[in-house]
Amino acid sequence: MDNRPSGELTLRTLAMPGDANAAGDIFGGWVMAQMDLSCGIRAAERARGRVVTAAVREMAFALPVKIGDTLCIYTDITRVGRTSITLKVEAWAQRYLSPLMEKVTDATFVMVALDSAGKPTPVPPEA
Repeated sequence: MDNRPSGELTLRTLAMPGDANAAGDIFGGWVMAQMDLSCGIRAAERARGRVVTAAVREMAFALPVKIGDTLCIYTDITRVGRTSITLKVEAWAQRYLSPLMEKVTDATFVMVALDSAGKPTPVPPEA
């Protein structure tokens, strides 16, 4: 397993009891939502405008996130198409009161740039 995150740290957030099941494991859907939020931030910056999630590929959880862990989401833009931005996303848990970082999951997200009418629009060239 990877021992260092790849990509840019895009989001850090604390896993709270309200995000967990009775055993103290954080819901996978909550982790995925944080990954989606991170992709939205990074892709909107690149597109200089509104983006939406078009696809999520290949997501499997290797380790649980526990209450009190800091979830760290890293994003890397791997491809910019005409209207789409593809990102490799990694979720890492910094364990509670510890410097230990463990990779929880990763996935590929595809985001699409939209115009003010909600239609796909070309991603502008890099500034």
